[in-house]
Amino acid sequence: MKLFLTSAGWWKNPDIGKEFIKLVGKKPSETRILLVMTPVKYLKRNKYVLRMFRQFKGVNIPEENVTFFQFERKITRDDIKNIDVIFVFGGNTFEYLDGIRRTGLDKEIKSFVKNRGVYMGLSAGSYVVCPTIEAATWKHADRNQLGLKDLRGLNLVPFLISAHFDEDVRKNVAKSAIKSKYPTIALTDKQAVLVNNGEASIIGGGEITVFNLNNKFKL
Repeated sequence: MKLFLTSAGWWKNPDIGKEFIKLVGKKPSETRILLVMTPVKYLKRNKYVLRMFRQFKGVNIPEENVTFFQFERKITRDDIKNIDVIFVFGGNTFEYLDGIRRTGLDKEIKSFVKNRGVYMGLSAGSYVVCPTIEAATWKHADRNQLGLKDLRGLNLVPFLISAHFDEDVRKNVAKSAIKSKYPTIALTDKQAVLVNNGEASIIGGGEITVFNLNNKFKL
């Protein structure tokens, strides 16, 4: 499996974008991405979408190579045909997990990565592939407006992610992480986790912060 989990893409660290292209293993001009999002009005005017397209441009992925999928219908195999990367965007983690389940994307993602496709997550998109999304309830918590009871994620990695980590939230994250049974990788906006064939590494430089590291999971 190939997964690329980030806080903010490579907006604040272009080197992360270079590592992403290496992981995909294709020319940027040939790399095709399915960008998964919660429904957004005026999609192409959204400032976060525009920022992401600037990131794609920075690694020479053409805009026309990116296809949108919003949680408004069931996913189909045709949506993923000829796709190299399923990229789940950021937002409210509870809404993303609900949408992924509701559209059948959870099953398609699992099949996709087993067949050597690349999964990329940004913030919420990184949380949903963890064993649970419990870390989304820490620090500046996402609001569970859906009343989602089952917080189990796709369980594609054996750890949790705490995105947008900095010293201001260290105490809060540490207090919450110690109560979890899973290791927690705290990612700054300049870092990413690269998972390739079961091996995980943190890229992007800076201090590496992992809580609850145990013998079952090593970096």
